[in-house]
Amino acid sequence: MLSLSAMKTSMVPLLAILAVLSSMAAAQPQSFQSFFDRTVHDDGVVGAAYLLLDKGHITEAHTVGTADEAAHQSVDTDTIFHWASVTKTFTAVAIMQLRDRGKLSLDDPILKYIPELARVHSEDNGIAKVTIRHLLSHTAGFQSPTWPYSDGKPWQPFEPTDWSQLVAMMPYQELAFSPGTKFQYSNPGFIYLARVIEELSGDPFEVYVQKNILSPLGMTRTYFNFTPYYLAKDRATSYILYFDGDGRNRKVVQPREFNTGITTGNGGLNAPLSDMAKWVAFLSGNGPQPVSDIVLSHESLEEMWVPVIAHEGDSAVAPPESNGYSFFLFPRGSGDAPVTFVGHTGHQAGFAVFLVLNPGNGRALIAAFNTVHGWGPTPAEQTFYKESSERFQQLMEQAMALLR
Repeated sequence: MLSLSAMKTSMVPLLAILAVLSSMAAAQPQSFQSFFDRTVHDDGVVGAAYLLLDKGHITEAHTVGTADEAAHQSVDTDTIFHWASVTKTFTAVAIMQLRDRGKLSLDDPILKYIPELARVHSEDNGIAKVTIRHLLSHTAGFQSPTWPYSDGKPWQPFEPTDWSQLVAMMPYQELAFSPGTKFQYSNPGFIYLARVIEELSGDPFEVYVQKNILSPLGMTRTYFNFTPYYLAKDRATSYILYFDGDGRNRKVVQPREFNTGITTGNGGLNAPLSDMAKWVAFLSGNGPQPVSDIVLSHESLEEMWVPVIAHEGDSAVAPPESNGYSFFLFPRGSGDAPVTFVGHTGHQAGFAVFLVLNPGNGRALIAAFNTVHGWGPTPAEQTFYKESSERFQQLMEQAMALLR
């Protein structure tokens, strides 16, 4: 599950491309659909969809391709996609709920709730300084992947299924830097936050989110991991494209159902775009009242969108991306009309998704794809992957230009 920053390659020429695309979009915002369709075509995506929202109301819905080729199942507004790391935004809101309800402080050390983490190696006992705030902002120093290795062996599980597996790995991990000094996207960090939620609520993570977020917001078709029987017909299948040595693309069908195990709080969410529209309406401050305030006050949401630390490696040509609590912040424009968009991306198991919100005007766009490109060992395969990543970034830039 990669963050947008983790996919960046060759930024200087890419920024030039994005500048042109942004100016085109500003002049012709109605062109987003054609740009979206062209991206789907050029990237070999099997099925995709997006929703455009204005203050919580859907103003445009667009679907293209198939949700499952073998079943001849077209993508429609009921199609259920996997939302991968966008799950982290739900986990973060749940933590803020507990903060606002007086159950925790963001400055609490994580060892207060997960003493097993004392086994992680760190200089000057840095692990004792890691707080919930550090985990929310990806500044704790934990590694990015859940597993310390990934060779794609047939016997390797998709994700760790038990907490004991993560605990067993802790003595063989270390903090990469002093907590709070740098940004490093971390999937394990959000697994630990989900563990905090379970410790304080007494509920499994999925049950807590269902009770405190999904049900109040009316997200009745949203769930974690395996699909309920009554929704199974709407589940999308996903695909990974590989570049073979003979120059042809090879499409690998992924399992229609999979279990994210102990990493559910990091990336286990499944939902149709119609339900995700309710999530975005809540984020934009246009959800049903007073339900939205019961879930989390807009004041606390805005607290999550305050920059914590800039991401390293971004070009000085454009404002650097940064992050707040879970959400990523994308400053765009300058002078009299700068806009900082908030959002998140997700990549897992053949799915790619993103949401982008303009908090200033309440406009938002959410998009989902059931096809990604796989990374290979040869330069040609890596170029194939990087070009796909650049198209994904370009589409996000086009979306942000549309939402200004």
